[in-house]
Amino acid sequence: MNPSDDIRRPPTKGPLRILVVEDHADTRQGMALFLGVLGHQARFAQGLQEALGLAAVEEEPFDLLLCDLQLPDGDGWELLRCLREANRAPAWAIALSGWGSDADVARSQAAGFRAHLAKPPTPQALKAALREAAEGAQATQP
Repeated sequence: MNPSDDIRRPPTKGPLRILVVEDHADTRQGMALFLGVLGHQARFAQGLQEALGLAAVEEEPFDLLLCDLQLPDGDGWELLRCLREANRAPAWAIALSGWGSDADVARSQAAGFRAHLAKPPTPQALKAALREAAEGAQATQP
């Protein structure tokens, strides 16, 4: 079996419901195509306030937050904090950032992100993080 074959299959719990927060239009479009090919369901926001609005109208919190850290109206760390305060935090969160120092990664982990990927992430790194998120989200289900 080709190692990429198992990546294309949705996780056993079904496709992840992902909130993608990214202010760059081309990156959002690329993410939409990439996540769609992998079978996930994604909603997209350009900034903190739009993301909070999307999270508020969902019946349940998203399975995964895939979030750029530098947003036009705040940052990803603040967004994750706000989602927690509103009891809308996802089971898993992945930070996407142009900042990749050890201090940046540590700050993301301290804020609750389970992974910190430097932008642009390779498809392999993103697939691996999504697989880990799917397994983590499934493990948190009752």
